[in-house]
Amino acid sequence: MFGIDISTFILVVALAVDFTIRVVAVIVVPRNRRPTSGMAWLLAIFFIPYLGALLFLLIGYRTLPKKRLEMQEEINQFIIDSTEGIEQVRRDHVWPPWLDSVVELNRNLGSMPLVGGNQARLLGNYEGTLAEMVADIDTARKYVHVESYILSLDKTPAPFFDALERAVKRGVTVRVLMDHIQSMRKPGYRKTLRRLTESGVKWELLLPLQPLKGKWQRPDLRNHRKLVIVDGKVGYMGSQNIIDRSYNMPGNIRRGLKWKDLMTRLEGPIVSGLNAIFITDWYGETDDLLTRDIEPADAEVVPHSLDCQVVPSGPGFEGENNLRLFLALLYYAQERIIITSPYFVPDESIMYAITTATQRGLHVELFVSEVGDQALVYHAQRSYYEELLRAGVVIYLYKAPYVLHAKHFTIDDEVAVIGSSNMDMRSFSLNFEVSLMVRGRSFVREL
Repeated sequence: MFGIDISTFILVVALAVDFTIRVVAVIVVPRNRRPTSGMAWLLAIFFIPYLGALLFLLIGYRTLPKKRLEMQEEINQFIIDSTEGIEQVRRDHVWPPWLDSVVELNRNLGSMPLVGGNQARLLGNYEGTLAEMVADIDTARKYVHVESYILSLDKTPAPFFDALERAVKRGVTVRVLMDHIQSMRKPGYRKTLRRLTESGVKWELLLPLQPLKGKWQRPDLRNHRKLVIVDGKVGYMGSQNIIDRSYNMPGNIRRGLKWKDLMTRLEGPIVSGLNAIFITDWYGETDDLLTRDIEPADAEVVPHSLDCQVVPSGPGFEGENNLRLFLALLYYAQERIIITSPYFVPDESIMYAITTATQRGLHVELFVSEVGDQALVYHAQRSYYEELLRAGVVIYLYKAPYVLHAKHFTIDDEVAVIGSSNMDMRSFSLNFEVSLMVRGRSFVREL
């Protein structure tokens, strides 16, 4: 071919493609991306251009499929409509001057209002929490909605599955959402699906990876939310999955590891907000918007009730809603910050906020596990301790064999946040999460 042998031609083409990949990467990769993330991708593409470019195309963008993104506008409007008129709150003591701006931030990010007239109870006993859920499910008359990162039938949550079956037999509509990848990775996955089907439960997989059915998105975009809603009157949210506290993994059982979680049981208008989150996730998987299951919220504000605001976050939103909320609260704190996070792998902005707090004279405590179930995350987490200790942060290690899995933090005596979100980049950027901001000194003190 024009005097050039085939091997030389292939080499020239390969060099041209290699050069093109690098040039395009420099233009495309940094757009709308954190500088550290962009630099990591550029290094990968420059050192291993073909593999790096392929990985970037597969997992380089945290966006959802186009159809799901188009749904988000409908979802935001649905949230606004379904929570309209329940913003009443009781100012029975002076609010911190910064709280209104945080409420407005959350409203702009996730469309949810601050809602008054709520009651909340913290639940820290693993089996006891499941028992309370069972008792509430047994009172259901209309519907039960369950959403869990991991749902697995074993001896510990067996009574929970029995309660769902009893509810169906009473004529109650039971809907279940579970994350596809995480539930599938646990023993007994097929048995779990079979039991749900045989019980008459309507179930769907969250963010399924089923290319043959046309269902595909980045495999590391997951739904990490944990919710149970009964008739729109009672709601549960927090950190606990529906599975044995050893997660039925041989390594955990051999080491005697047991998960330590925290859930909150809620009554009042805020349950409508939690239900709206479930309904939007159901809509995302089924195209069925359950407007008939919206209960009119009782917005009566009673003495000693709590003001609550639901903050959804995830790839469906333009910003990292939970990260923005956490940063705002960390910078507004005036006296103390207490953080509990099982996976504490913060980005630079969180580290600056925490160390700046100690430099402002605040007392900052961090509760983490003494042992971990994920070696890579465990060692990454410990790499931050020296800087935190040097800054004056007090770090408590929750003793083995318990794996601290609760996720919450408190600001002064005023505000608490509890939910499914860890203080790590996976929760901020890749996972669908739900957080609850609570104003109420009794609740904060209990945490």
